[in-house]
Amino acid sequence: MNSPVNDLLKQLIFFEKSSSTAVYIQIAQQIINAIQRGYLSKGTALPGTRSFSQLFSIHRNTAVAVYEELASQGWVEILPNKGTFVLLPEQRTAPIKASAQQIDQVYNYSKTTGFQFQQSFHLASTAQETNAKYTINDGQPDLRLHPVHQFSRWYSAAMKRKSLISKWNHTSELSASVFETQLCNYLNATRGFHIQPNNLLSTRSTEMSLYIVSQLLIKQNDVVLVGQLSNYASNMIFQQAGAAIRTIPVDEYGLDVDYIRTHFIKRSIRCVYVCAHRHYPTTKTLSAERRLKLLELAKEYQFAIIEDDYDYDFQFEGSAMLPMASADANGLVIYLGKLGQSLFPSFQTGFVVAPENLILEAKNYLQLLDRQGDLIQEQMLSELISEGEMYRLIKKNVIVYKQRRDCLCNLLKIHFKDDISYEIPAGGLAIWLEFKSKISLVKLSEQAEKHDLFLPKTILYQDADTCALRFGFGHLNEEEIQSVIERLERAYHEVLGMIE
Repeated sequence: MNSPVNDLLKQLIFFEKSSSTAVYIQIAQQIINAIQRGYLSKGTALPGTRSFSQLFSIHRNTAVAVYEELASQGWVEILPNKGTFVLLPEQRTAPIKASAQQIDQVYNYSKTTGFQFQQSFHLASTAQETNAKYTINDGQPDLRLHPVHQFSRWYSAAMKRKSLISKWNHTSELSASVFETQLCNYLNATRGFHIQPNNLLSTRSTEMSLYIVSQLLIKQNDVVLVGQLSNYASNMIFQQAGAAIRTIPVDEYGLDVDYIRTHFIKRSIRCVYVCAHRHYPTTKTLSAERRLKLLELAKEYQFAIIEDDYDYDFQFEGSAMLPMASADANGLVIYLGKLGQSLFPSFQTGFVVAPENLILEAKNYLQLLDRQGDLIQEQMLSELISEGEMYRLIKKNVIVYKQRRDCLCNLLKIHFKDDISYEIPAGGLAIWLEFKSKISLVKLSEQAEKHDLFLPKTILYQDADTCALRFGFGHLNEEEIQSVIERLERAYHEVLGMIE
């Protein structure tokens, strides 16, 4: 008859010989788990290595390796000529009690906490799963255009630099880094700024930039003005910070600045969020006249302007309009941007441009969120900027995206004729596409998925006055755009047929 310990081990331990993790490690981890949960108490004698190997049909050397692994971590004590006994290390890991669990539930991790915590409605995920072959997004770049082979060489070279370790070991920087200086010079050259590195904060993403800025600016119930149709992600961040969001009409000239003056009083607004280059989601550009009005109104009403320039690099016709922040002499504009959108996401970086006192405080927040940063990424981006590779890559990809935009517009004209309306944007990776028939966009999404085309809810905009979607095309090549439009047309006519 097996001893109770042998029976218990037989129930607790299983392993896969085909796993990439060594068998002795798999077994040792599960014995540690049993000790932590209280199934094996202090002083319990484990079977000898010969018995253990027979119990699990493993080589005796594997059993020896199991016990040596446990002993090296302090979970058992091996006494010559006496046996192997369970120890309880001095709380190097938190004990996990097994009193409320059945033995068949030992490896089932709890689905719920044993304590209460504050859940946030505002941060509910917008992600959706699909098995569809094609997806329309809100205007993301095509990762296939990333120069993989060149980057693998650059990355390897950056890793081998002797200066890397010394940079990582720096506890503080008294002067601007090479990357900050290069990025500062690049922004001055491309966006008309006259900034120094102390006006600049580099972050992991635009979302991180906006989160830090919102923590600095917004207190509970502060009024934040956004476009009547606006970026759902930024709204989530503002609401999480406690903001009271108010919407402003958007027309063909962008945000209606006069509406602010007629509907709000001085000192009642904390900040205005604006995508000055191309409004999200409608792609309307804020006119030069309204830019000046907004800057004047911000000074008069004493509110901040958060200028999110999320797709400045993707300009197809003419020159990109310079940011409002480049003409801000009163410290009213906080400029958010992104560098490296033509690169794989791991090499992209967000940044904030603002007066020095705000940047100094923002860096304190960044220390909490991302103390280490990514020095290899910074090293590579510095070299890409200084060698002109960043500029060349952007110019090369803009030609590709312009061809895709033109292809999409031609196909929309052929397949939808007068059923839709849209304006060909001068830049950006998305088109604002409005349906003239007030169809159900939820139904359209359902029908499209039957044709292997996924329309996420985040690109659908429908209310009493609007029936539109933000059609992102950047991630699709011309052949894929053809397939997507054909599927969208079939789904559209099926929904139209339901109405008729």
